[in-house]
Amino acid sequence: MESRTLEVRRDDPAQLRITSDPLPASLEPGQVLLRVDRFAVTANNITYCQVGESFGYWRFFPTADDNWGRVPAMGYATVAASAHDEIDVGERVWGFYPMGTHLLINAGGVNPHGFSDVSPHREGLAPIYAHFQRAAANPLYDPAREEQDSLLRGLFLTSWLCEDAVYDHDFYGAGDCLVTSASSKTSIALAFTLRERGSLQAIALTSERNRAFCEQVGCYDKVFSYDEISRLPTDHGALLVDMAGNTAVNSAIHHHYGNQLRYDCRIGVTHRDALPEVPEELPGPTPEMFFAPHQAGKRSAEWGAGVLEQRIGSAFARFRQFSDGWLQIRRFDGEYAAREAFLAVLHGEALPQEGYTVSMG
Repeated sequence: MESRTLEVRRDDPAQLRITSDPLPASLEPGQVLLRVDRFAVTANNITYCQVGESFGYWRFFPTADDNWGRVPAMGYATVAASAHDEIDVGERVWGFYPMGTHLLINAGGVNPHGFSDVSPHREGLAPIYAHFQRAAANPLYDPAREEQDSLLRGLFLTSWLCEDAVYDHDFYGAGDCLVTSASSKTSIALAFTLRERGSLQAIALTSERNRAFCEQVGCYDKVFSYDEISRLPTDHGALLVDMAGNTAVNSAIHHHYGNQLRYDCRIGVTHRDALPEVPEELPGPTPEMFFAPHQAGKRSAEWGAGVLEQRIGSAFARFRQFSDGWLQIRRFDGEYAAREAFLAVLHGEALPQEGYTVSMG
């Protein structure tokens, strides 16, 4: 038997290939073989490709050829084989996997809630990405919601932590939060958390094509197209959470707001074809890349890991219910379908209300 994995060219994610590796006949002590049942493909995966070198995403799942990479994806897996006394065959676990059929790990840090991959190549990487949560230990686990969880849970975590980080800084004195690529699921999750706290107006910036969706989804206070940036009111001051990474859009926002733009937080790169070759010197704040594990570590130290998990879990349960009103899950099965799903998201062809899940098994 063998595992099959979708790989992308690191310098051109539109180039894809399927690789195969033999599955081990037996496991070394401590090893666990996970069968990846289904994973999500979202704009987050495209961001992982764009920042794979600087944030270490290519190191999660090493390849024999450094020109190619395995994109991390969130989903559910089943323990197919185990040489660890505390991990049973048949357990259901949630976490990050390569886009493929299997993942072999060296398990450690085992507790009733989950375990981690402690393989040497994980050293120095954010622990959150190496952790696998036992579904049976998650009070919110619902087998019928596995695909929805795979699509939304990880990106909701990023958005919740981002909103918490700006709250931690008194919103930088701003009254509005500008959200680019507003139709993306991460942006919707951010707008939802902003609405729940009620301290900032959530201002959607989107393409004209997705304007109606952003108006109907029900979590934005105002919706503007990218062509309408010059009409945005500046009297309240604003902070920008940028999911798009679009050079022209960022420049227009900075020049329109000047010093009334209090903070520029970069999260995503959904507009990958609009990245600058040479960054422009912009008026207003210097853009800062947001890395969710930093804020998670800060809050875990301040509140305790249990309190942090409870707060995020409670908020996610509400967002999950909210998403029942707009999210439509579209399933892709097989290697060819996996390519189709990834390329559709890469090229911005997926409808905003759709969520793609893939099984290569």
